[in-house]
Amino acid sequence: MAEIKTKTKPTWCPGCSNFLILESVSRAVQSLIKQGWKKEEFVITTDIGCNSKIYDYLNLSGIYGLHGRSLATAVGVKLGNPKLNVIAFQGDGGAYDEGISHFIHACKRDNNVTLLVHDNQSFSLTTGQPTATTQEGYKSKASPSGFKEKPLNPIKLALASGATFIARCNPFDVDDTARIIETAVKHRGFSFVEVMQKCLIFNTGINSLEKLMHKVNDNNDEEKAYKLADEWDYNTAETGHDKIPIGILYEKI
Repeated sequence: MAEIKTKTKPTWCPGCSNFLILESVSRAVQSLIKQGWKKEEFVITTDIGCNSKIYDYLNLSGIYGLHGRSLATAVGVKLGNPKLNVIAFQGDGGAYDEGISHFIHACKRDNNVTLLVHDNQSFSLTTGQPTATTQEGYKSKASPSGFKEKPLNPIKLALASGATFIARCNPFDVDDTARIIETAVKHRGFSFVEVMQKCLIFNTGINSLEKLMHKVNDNNDEEKAYKLADEWDYNTAETGHDKIPIGILYEKI
């Protein structure tokens, strides 16, 4: 069996959930290889951020790119060689701020790539500035009086833009996250997987969200998907939103 992890020592903070995401991705790719998929036909793309350090720890071909451009790079790789299985990694800042237009059009065009978004609701590599999914009231050096904007709901945006596979994961459930990633890679079309991770340093106010998460069955009903998307608006429990659905929220069959 081909080795998926490199021997490079991770530089993430001890206890970071990126370690769990790395494990889930490794398990998913290993499982696919056992089923006959070729290791040399996997390609990863990353940009800038703690999430993108995963490039150093996966023994797969890939491209380390610019901030917010990982998904555009992934689409380009897939167009250049449709036989490749392309997985893009981004943080919430790269995906929903700098790269938001790429995200919308990948959903719209149903490009056959997989996007994994490590969402900790802040720009955590650059001192914790708020991103598009940051909750209202969050205080940082960039928003000392509290963040005034309502957060973006990327699940609803993906649905409205035409994505055919949408999932949300809890990284602490490694088995289920690996299963969802494997299913996403197998899906023919654009697969969007959001992993709700914690940062140990910045925006720690969201680190209790796990108690609000509940698993849902794999869903193929678009109307139900919109209802699941409405269950949580990316604000904290204090706003009265108390359920965060986890699982494959929508897959068009």
